[in-house]
Amino acid sequence: MTTQDQNLSNPLLQVWGTPYATPPFDLIRPEHYVPAFTAALEMAREEVGRIKNNPEAATFGNTIAALDRAGETLSRATGLFFNLIECDATPEMQEMANTIQPMVTQYYNELYLDDTLFERVRQVYEHELDTLSGEERMLLKLTYDAFESNGATLPADKKPLFQELSIRLSNLTLQFGQNALAATNDWQLHVTDATRLQGIPEGDLEIAAQKARDKKLKGYLFDLSHPSRRAVLTYADDRTLRKEMYDHSCCIAHGGPYDNSDNIRQILSCRQEIAHLLGYENYAQYVLHNRMAQNAEEVYKLLDELKRYSLPAARREVSALTEYAHTLGFEGELQPWDFSYYSEKQKDALFQLSAETLKPYFKLENVIDGVFSLATHLYGLRFVETSNIAVYHKDVKVYEVYRGDRFMAVLYLDFHPRATKRSGAWMTTFREQWVNAEGHDVRPLVSLVMNFTPSTAKRPSLLNFDEVTTFLHEFGHALNGMLSDVHYASLSCTNSQHDFVELPSQLNENWAVEMEFLKTFARHYQSGDLIPEAYVKQLKKMRQYMAGYASARQLCFGYLDMNWHTTDFGNDMDVRAEEQRVFAPLSTLPAHPDACMCTSFNHIFSGGYAAGYYGYKWAEMLEADAFSLFKEKGVMNQEVALHYLKTILSKGGSKPAMGMFTDFRGRAPKLDALLERDGLK
Repeated sequence: MTTQDQNLSNPLLQVWGTPYATPPFDLIRPEHYVPAFTAALEMAREEVGRIKNNPEAATFGNTIAALDRAGETLSRATGLFFNLIECDATPEMQEMANTIQPMVTQYYNELYLDDTLFERVRQVYEHELDTLSGEERMLLKLTYDAFESNGATLPADKKPLFQELSIRLSNLTLQFGQNALAATNDWQLHVTDATRLQGIPEGDLEIAAQKARDKKLKGYLFDLSHPSRRAVLTYADDRTLRKEMYDHSCCIAHGGPYDNSDNIRQILSCRQEIAHLLGYENYAQYVLHNRMAQNAEEVYKLLDELKRYSLPAARREVSALTEYAHTLGFEGELQPWDFSYYSEKQKDALFQLSAETLKPYFKLENVIDGVFSLATHLYGLRFVETSNIAVYHKDVKVYEVYRGDRFMAVLYLDFHPRATKRSGAWMTTFREQWVNAEGHDVRPLVSLVMNFTPSTAKRPSLLNFDEVTTFLHEFGHALNGMLSDVHYASLSCTNSQHDFVELPSQLNENWAVEMEFLKTFARHYQSGDLIPEAYVKQLKKMRQYMAGYASARQLCFGYLDMNWHTTDFGNDMDVRAEEQRVFAPLSTLPAHPDACMCTSFNHIFSGGYAAGYYGYKWAEMLEADAFSLFKEKGVMNQEVALHYLKTILSKGGSKPAMGMFTDFRGRAPKLDALLERDGLK
């Protein structure tokens, strides 16, 4: 078969006659990817070539808008492949990624380092910027900045080095993620003595027993996936069992065959060299120049202000927890593997409401209905489950989403852990929203990926309250995608400034403790009884439980991220020692001598949050202030919700983030609402 014949039969290169042009996952095979990328990259190069060689003078339409539309087939392929290696990564696909990633990086290097193309962009920027407004002005500014940030203004003799560094960096970050996943899957805790498992809830034991049966083992099998790890650390009465779990979970991919320490050193070196090459003092300065925060000084200003309130509160909380543990017979100083266990018991004692008491009210299917009904009430969305759209894994559910009679999106929901999925929870898109050259509104394909407690032979999937909150969080991102209503893909969905993008997700978490929301779905899966209002009142109070500790923990990660990206480290830097040095001033518990979380810190080393992890606290400040308007007018107030939809959810990144916030709130953001909500002020 010739290459042309192969391309004609490759589903990744065909026009998809599927519903809403959704990916035909049932037809796509691993062997299709490399040929598809080879062909798609060639097609993209031809499209860009026509733009740069256009004999007409450069204009916004024939250059900037044309670039935003170029490479549609390539975007389609990357939207599939790089999402699937996060949520369904077979070894074969991981190996392919080592071939495909450099190919894609090389293409973007060629694009941004092309002098002729950049000259056209520069001409439009200089001649049309002041004549444009709205989305067109925003797209022009972002396009010019993208070229500048990717080396377009470098001298010719420096561009090969930039290309070399960027390809090397993309390979290193890919390897980091693969190592973290492999190390997570590499360790299991096999327990045959059931007496060691006292305290662990029956549902978690059923899951562990099923995992053992799947491996043809007797007894129970725990691993490093979040539900499994949490079951041991939070509930196991056997302290040695908790310590064994913590000993392995605190240093994933540190040491052993999947050690990421050297990857971190090389990633940091590459990033700093790129920043220096482009004239920035450090990588943080390079990243932050187009964020809301603008510079490291503003980031540290926020972190330091939060530290001033959070750290004293955290230390008071841990001191009180230690005293409580002593009343239960514990002696000495609490260790990291004791914290979750005793804090769960203290929380139960303080609020008379355990996580296990709540779980029966949060059957997964009911939670889905509740989250959907909230979106229906506030934003007029309607969700229709369908079996006519192909999925990449049998566990995935698919919904068509409408607003009135208007089709808005396809929504994929992927809930439970598996060996081919990385840990955590995230929202992504297989296709973003945009208006094509023919004026057709191309609607997005949105996917939510989680690692929630699965069902067992004896009971359905019952979520703990943290998982319900996580679902709401990721669904906030999904709303930002499904309700997107802009013209250009580069500005649509969640393509806003990075320290603003978490506002919709974190704001959506607030409904988790609102009775007006919970009463729509939170019924006991056996009795059908509605969740008692007394429980919800306690949930609201519980929101401030360990708020100082939780904030200080997030600040640890924010400070660590900024430290990695504002400092030049040598090749012999001790990754673990540097992490522990940064954490020490914020410590509330003794440091585990082997702890090294950054070797599995996907967010900053393979997930796009480098010099940006502070954005979670930044966005938390924004969303607490924004939600205060809902609290003032009513948490189910449709007028406020539609104002929020109009000013933020539908806008993507088509306006500066500060402008979107002030459009909604009527003023600049304040920190007070966050501090007051968390009981820190």
